[in-house]
Amino acid sequence: MTREDMLARLIAQAASEGSDLVTLRAVVEESSELGARRVLERLGLSDDGAHDDIDELRELLQAWRDAKASAWKAAVEWIVRGIFALLLVGIAYRLGVTELVR
Repeated sequence: MTREDMLARLIAQAASEGSDLVTLRAVVEESSELGARRVLERLGLSDDGAHDDIDELRELLQAWRDAKASAWKAAVEWIVRGIFALLLVGIAYRLGVTELVR
């Protein structure tokens, strides 16, 4: 029996016998399962290798996040170094180091 058949029978049971809590829960569970399967099929993730694909995508996303964080960290470090270098040149100029070089 397929999920569609099971859902159809549960809905027919609820219509004919009245809907008690157990039947309603079964209808919700079966329809949720059926909907989830449809979504996975539409996304192309219903095959046996889907779990591996998701794992690879997560690894790729984590690598991207790590690279992005590393790039930002390096950029900030270079900006701070540049500011300190300019500050050092300004201090040297104020102290008159240019006169000592001549």
